[in-house]
Amino acid sequence: MQVITAIVTIVILALVFDFINGFHDTANAIATSVSTKALTPRFAVFYAAVLNFVGAITFEGVAKSIGGSIADPAKIENGIPVVIAALIAMIFWNLLTWYFGIPSSSSHTLIGSLAGAVLASGTDLKWSGFNKIILVLIASPFIAFIIGFIVLNIVRLIVRLVGNRSPGKVNRTFRIMQIFTAGWQAFSHGTNDAQKAMGIIVFALVAGGFQDTLHVPLWVKLGAATAMGLGTSVGGWKIIKTVGRKIVKVEPMNGFASDVTASSVLSTASALGFPLSTTHVITSAIIGTGVAMRPKSINWGVVGTMVATWVITIPISMVIAYLIFQVVFLFF
Repeated sequence: MQVITAIVTIVILALVFDFINGFHDTANAIATSVSTKALTPRFAVFYAAVLNFVGAITFEGVAKSIGGSIADPAKIENGIPVVIAALIAMIFWNLLTWYFGIPSSSSHTLIGSLAGAVLASGTDLKWSGFNKIILVLIASPFIAFIIGFIVLNIVRLIVRLVGNRSPGKVNRTFRIMQIFTAGWQAFSHGTNDAQKAMGIIVFALVAGGFQDTLHVPLWVKLGAATAMGLGTSVGGWKIIKTVGRKIVKVEPMNGFASDVTASSVLSTASALGFPLSTTHVITSAIIGTGVAMRPKSINWGVVGTMVATWVITIPISMVIAYLIFQVVFLFF
C-alpha cells in the first residue's frame, strides 16, 4: 500500500513538473514569433500548447534515456524516495528561476536532481550514461549558435539574390514563414521536454516493480503530454520577455532563422533519444543569428546571467536533491 501511495505521489509530482515545464518553457517556442508580431501572444500560446501535446505523444526515445542512463531503476536502492526527492528539487529550481525570469534549463535541473538523489541513496551512478548526457547538453548550445550564424547568413544571401524587395515586404514574408517555424519549434519542444517527466515516471514504475522494461505506457504519455500542454497554455511571460526582447532585438529574418535552427537541432536530438535543453538551444540560436546581424546589438549582460545560471544549475540541483532525499527517506 505504501509503494502504491508513493507511485501516485511520484506521478502527481512528475505531472506538476511537466506543467511547470510547459509554462516555464513556453517562451522557447513562441518568444521570437511574438516579439516580431508574427503571432499574437494569445494565439501563440494556444498554438504552442496544441503542438506541444502532439509532439509529446510522438516519441519515447528521450524518456528511455532519462529512465535508464543515469542509474538502473531495477537495481537502485531506495528508488522511490530517490525519484520523489529529485522531483521536488526539480520543481523548486524551475519555480525559482521562473520567478526571476531567468531562462534556466529543465533538462539540467532534471539530470542534476536525479543524479544528486541517486548519490544520496548510496547507489553508484552509471557514469558513462551520465557523462554522455552532460556532453550532449554542453555541446548543443555551441552547435545551435554556429548553425544559427550560418543559417542567417544563408538567408541574407538568398534575400540579396532575390533583390528588388523593400524591407517591409521582406519582413512580411518572414513573419508569414514564422507562423510555420514557430509551430515546428513547439512540436519539437514537445518531442523532447515532455518525455523527461515520462522518463521519471517510468524510472519509478521499474524501481517499484510495476513493470520490467523502460517502455512508456500510453497513460504516461497522455498524462505528461496533457500536463505540458496545459502548462504551455498558461504562458511564461517573464521568460518570453527575456528571450524575445532582452537578448537582442529579434526581427522577422533572424527570428525565422532562429526558429529553423532550434527546431532542427531539437528534432534531431529527439530522433536520436538525446535529452536537450530547449532553453539553451533556442537562446543560443538567437544569439548566433544576432551575432551574424549585429554583434554589438547583443545584450551580453543578460547573456552572461543566463550562462551563469546554466553552469550552476546541475551542481545546485544535485545538492538540493541530495539534501531533500535525507528528509524524504524518513517517510518512504
